[in-house]
Amino acid sequence: MTRYTRLVAAAVLLMLVAGALIFFYAPEDFLQKEPQRIFYLHVSAAIAAFACFAVVLGASIAYLRTESLRADRLARAAALVGVVLTTVTLVMGMLYAKPIWGTFWTWDARLTSTLVLWIIYAGYLLLRRLAEPGRQAARFAAVVGIFGFVDVPIVYFSVTWWRTQHPGPVIISDALPPQMLFVFLVTMACTLFLAAVMVAIRYQIETLTDEVPSPVVQLVGAQREPEPAR
Repeated sequence: MTRYTRLVAAAVLLMLVAGALIFFYAPEDFLQKEPQRIFYLHVSAAIAAFACFAVVLGASIAYLRTESLRADRLARAAALVGVVLTTVTLVMGMLYAKPIWGTFWTWDARLTSTLVLWIIYAGYLLLRRLAEPGRQAARFAAVVGIFGFVDVPIVYFSVTWWRTQHPGPVIISDALPPQMLFVFLVTMACTLFLAAVMVAIRYQIETLTDEVPSPVVQLVGAQREPEPAR
């Protein structure tokens, strides 16, 4: 069993434990009932996405300073995982909103700023895919990765800066009963571990991709090969 297989198995096992706690240990919310259980993974996925984008920020700064290929690969890997987790956050938030608000979507400050965050980093990935690989594309993407992180604190503080339908922070306000808080913290830890494993695997994929010459490079190399003597 390889190292990554063990990590994936551990991540899956931890998420199953978190799921069991959510459905069989956490008490039912007396106001929101069963839909409230989405909260545990919804918020945990958002926090894990923020962590991934923080990695993009740090790796992008490191690349601009040192032009390290490792930093660039790490930024690419973390950005992809961050977009996946933001997608999970948005989808689960919509499923949560329907029974509570009566609609899947409203142009609430928290929802809108989260959608903008998704668009920024999806654009980052699109840029990396369409641009010709090289120093210029990596530097431009690093700038996008750095300035894109500005939206993360906007998402977080949106519920306090503006009047929104989205509930305010319940963790730091001690609004959760001890059992719910315990389940949330476990779920958050498990989700962060899963995100770290996903980034590590994606980093390895990016490394292997960088080691394979692009079709353009292969074509140029083939054209430059001397013809065999007759």
